[in-house]
Amino acid sequence: MKHFSITDNYGYEQNYKYLNKVLNYALSYLKATDVIFDIIFVDEKTIRQINKEYRKIDKITDVISFAFEDNGKIVYNNVRLIGEIYVCIPKMKAQAIEYGHSQKRELSFLCVHGLLHLLGYDHMTKEEEKTMFELQELILDGANIQR
Repeated sequence: MKHFSITDNYGYEQNYKYLNKVLNYALSYLKATDVIFDIIFVDEKTIRQINKEYRKIDKITDVISFAFEDNGKIVYNNVRLIGEIYVCIPKMKAQAIEYGHSQKRELSFLCVHGLLHLLGYDHMTKEEEKTMFELQELILDGANIQR
């Protein structure tokens, strides 16, 4: 079963096939075998509009997740529809340069980060942040995504 789909209306999905391995590893690691979600690649204008409309923050961001289960579980044929992850590809590319690592690492990080949000993880407190970021690193290391 394919657990996620990638939508790319901007021609960004060039060499991002490795996300299949990374996200399937993450799902296996998290024991989330009964889920479906979408990843949508967007430009800076689109992510800014989404951020402004839904978070009331008028600026470009790197990733935004919409967890559908915040309002109760949506289940079809015993599979949970958990949400959508919007990734701003131009912002991801800029951050890869800024942080001194590959685009592969940055995009993998953002997608795993978004997936964890869909599964109920957050980083609003120091304790939550520590848990979530340690889990991200374990998943990325396990998927052989290095800095």
